[in-house]
Amino acid sequence: MIKIIAGEKGTGKTAMLVEDINSVAAQDNNIVCIERGDRLDQLLKPNVRLVNIKEYPVCGFDQLLAFIAGICSKDYDLTHIYIDSIRKVSGNDDLTGLDAFVTKLDAFLKDTPVTATIIVSDKKEALPADVQAFC
Repeated sequence: MIKIIAGEKGTGKTAMLVEDINSVAAQDNNIVCIERGDRLDQLLKPNVRLVNIKEYPVCGFDQLLAFIAGICSKDYDLTHIYIDSIRKVSGNDDLTGLDAFVTKLDAFLKDTPVTATIIVSDKKEALPADVQAFC
């Protein structure tokens, strides 16, 4: 399952993400949060595994999908994946290819218990129709 939190910069998306992660972490789930940098370090519960994408040679949506597949193969009991700012994490300033990424990720996660939550810094109306369905 995929959930997308969309909104322009400064609309509180990261605060919503942090609140959601911490509430899910309190229920003893296995959580991975992918971000660019380390700004969430002090905001999340210690049982959340933070991944700084800058430490890995990932560029583009296809490589990000492969990276997520690798995380899922290692953590067989993974329940949640969070991506803070898909533009920064994927290295794509525009959203070209986001619809294909979301479709492929949804197909990949279909038979798993994993929920992926993705932050997109853009108006919901500006997103491709296939992506809007997950908002």
